[in-house]
Amino acid sequence: MQISAYVKQMNKAYPDLNIQEAKRNDMGQNNDVLVINRSLVFRFPKYKKGIDRLHEETRILEFLRGSVNLSIPEPAYRSFDKREPGKVFIGYPMIDGVPMYKESLDGLDNDLHLQVLSLQLVNFLIGLHAVSEKKVKEILPNATFHLKQAYTSMLERIQVKLFPYMRDDAQMEVTALFEDFLAAIDDNQVKPALIHGDFGASNILWDSNQAKITGIIDFGGSGLGDPAYDLAGILASYGKVFFAKCIARYPEGEVLSKRAVFYQQTFALEEALHGIENDDQQALAAGLKNYT
Repeated sequence: MQISAYVKQMNKAYPDLNIQEAKRNDMGQNNDVLVINRSLVFRFPKYKKGIDRLHEETRILEFLRGSVNLSIPEPAYRSFDKREPGKVFIGYPMIDGVPMYKESLDGLDNDLHLQVLSLQLVNFLIGLHAVSEKKVKEILPNATFHLKQAYTSMLERIQVKLFPYMRDDAQMEVTALFEDFLAAIDDNQVKPALIHGDFGASNILWDSNQAKITGIIDFGGSGLGDPAYDLAGILASYGKVFFAKCIARYPEGEVLSKRAVFYQQTFALEEALHGIENDDQQALAAGLKNYT
């Protein structure tokens, strides 16, 4: 949709909101993101299935307000009356900082700074993961956790939808990766909790001058899950050395690290599945880059 159409929806819901500038941010995969007056962020779901997801995200953010050690979005604006893409949105004050990409982190030559950053991230995750399965189901009554079933289903979707695009050896590697995980995993051994669900560099904001994390954004993938999934986001974004610093600080981190390594290896395939299931050719190509 055009920016003007989104602005119209915002003005319709909030006539007193003085919109002097509206710019599109192209970072969102599932949402169109607008920056308003350089101080507010508005997110509009691109797909119908994202509308309920955004409503759930709003409930999670409201529950977490004031209970985690880093700034998170605080929705001050919302519209869920007409549940159609382009008409549903949330808006919140922009959090200071820029995405903490690996290139910037690699430029730090002070190990103390890396230790502090890892401590900030781990403390955030510990607080987030302290929200129990019972509490998550109170916030999200439809939340379920069936890890083995979920990854069995994911392998089947990959085989049907992605294998036709993949090399023969890549197909065998992916099948072996999933089958080894599924053979070893036991749902009863994994304690589910509230997870961020997309704990990667683009959603971790920092002040590079002070080497300090300023906030965490985009809780669109949040819900009931395996805490190791968030640790996998750190591995995917920052590599093994920084991941090891975080694992060392996380309670029973070594146990979770094995699952985190598996999850990290599935991220590109998840992106490809998103691409083929939502007619997003860019996501499909990016996800399959190493498999074709």
